[in-house]
Amino acid sequence: MHFGFSYVGLVWLVMLMVPNLIWTKHQPRDYDKYVGNENRLLLALERVGEVLVTTLALIFSDFNLRPWSAWSWWLAASFVIMVLYELFWIRYFRSEKTMADFYRGLLGIPLAGATLPVMAFMLLAVYGRNIPLAAAVVILGVGHIGIHWMHKREIGT
Repeated sequence: MHFGFSYVGLVWLVMLMVPNLIWTKHQPRDYDKYVGNENRLLLALERVGEVLVTTLALIFSDFNLRPWSAWSWWLAASFVIMVLYELFWIRYFRSEKTMADFYRGLLGIPLAGATLPVMAFMLLAVYGRNIPLAAAVVILGVGHIGIHWMHKREIGT
């Protein structure tokens, strides 16, 4: 592991945050009634994971481009998953913005809005051979996917 700025980590975070910022103005109908039911442990794991993933993705240069090798496929897969995440958001923003729209899967991937970024950052951790980021992604994934899974169960889809 090498400390240093990761421009790849920054690109991934921008791809993650821009649609989420737009979403704050386009939340699904009735979203507020589900937020109050969130499990406090899952919420804490999600918040800790968010801070750790954001920080670690930026402070390790291990995620930056290197000469092509077999490891580069991990980065390519991570990028493809981030593109799928952007497609998830495009589909959501064009939808009627219901809770069911927000928690739909994409290409057989359940809870795409929650699982795709977690998968992408885990593959980024593999590419960078960075155990701290992988651990942070697990923490984020348990909280983030757990919360989304609970919401999906509540709406009955």
